[in-house]
Amino acid sequence: MVVSLPVAFLQLPLDTIGELPNSLPSPSLPDLSPSLMVALIGPALAVAALAAIESLLSARVAASLAPTGGFHADRELFGQGLASIAAGFFGGMPATGAIARTAVNVRSGAKTRVAAIVHALLLLVVVLAAAGVVSNIPLAALAGVLMVTAARMVSVSTFKRVASSGKSSAAVFLVTAFVTVAFDLVVAVGIGVAIAAFFALRTLSRSSGAHREPLPGDEQPGDEQIALFRIEGSLFFGAAERLLDDIAREPGVEVVILRLSALQIVDSTGANALAELITGLERKGATVLVKGIRPEHQAMLNRLGVVGALRHPNHLFAELEPAVDHARSHIRRKTADAA
Repeated sequence: MVVSLPVAFLQLPLDTIGELPNSLPSPSLPDLSPSLMVALIGPALAVAALAAIESLLSARVAASLAPTGGFHADRELFGQGLASIAAGFFGGMPATGAIARTAVNVRSGAKTRVAAIVHALLLLVVVLAAAGVVSNIPLAALAGVLMVTAARMVSVSTFKRVASSGKSSAAVFLVTAFVTVAFDLVVAVGIGVAIAAFFALRTLSRSSGAHREPLPGDEQPGDEQIALFRIEGSLFFGAAERLLDDIAREPGVEVVILRLSALQIVDSTGANALAELITGLERKGATVLVKGIRPEHQAMLNRLGVVGALRHPNHLFAELEPAVDHARSHIRRKTADAA
């Protein structure tokens, strides 16, 4: 108002919002021909995905700005979907939550869903009774409001926490913020998710390991020919080859015991690599024993041939001590045969 009134009285050559509609369109059924519906399936799915992302981001920002508790993602998307369907009968665009308007609403004291209803009613009043007045508001004044809103959306304390939490978190934050400003929010979200996924996979890969452990109990003759490995963390495409190469390089080993009870995550690539490792060790003359397959991994390891790659079904154990006893008896038999 402070800017709009001087601009109107002094007739300053500034761009304004421009002409706005002063009534609502009449409802009508859109064209639902089969050819048009087929042509719009792809764009409709893309718009729905982008609208869902922006709406959930708006809800997440609102939840962080006001102490009103969490938000219900399913309810948010269901409401936005109903609004988009209704808008289609009036020739409108798909509805989404908007971060700028949501932030202004919250900063103005909104705490309940009534605020959204009041906002919609005020927009209706503007369309029906004040379209001519609003059309004369300078775009520069509107830009100032948006800049202030954007500045107030930035939480310095949140930025400090993210920056101090680690280099990867800070990199994701900075890249996402830059792309948001330079290009588009939806593009920034996609890039941010991709970068975060990269760092997550790198962390999983680094947390994985194959460690050789001493055999339990008193040392016995021939124990040096038995290698006990504990595979822990994640055995997936990013870590499988590195871990299994470490095992395959062990020299002078007649029996290899693989402890899988500490294995948290395994995907099809990791299971295939594990089956190939067992097959390769068996071809070199080493006997492979597997201990402690977790129940959630059993079906995949069976399906992808890990258990089938063992020389004998009895080489699969639930406990470590029977596996070690079997390995030692194997070494004793082989030593006796050689003598």
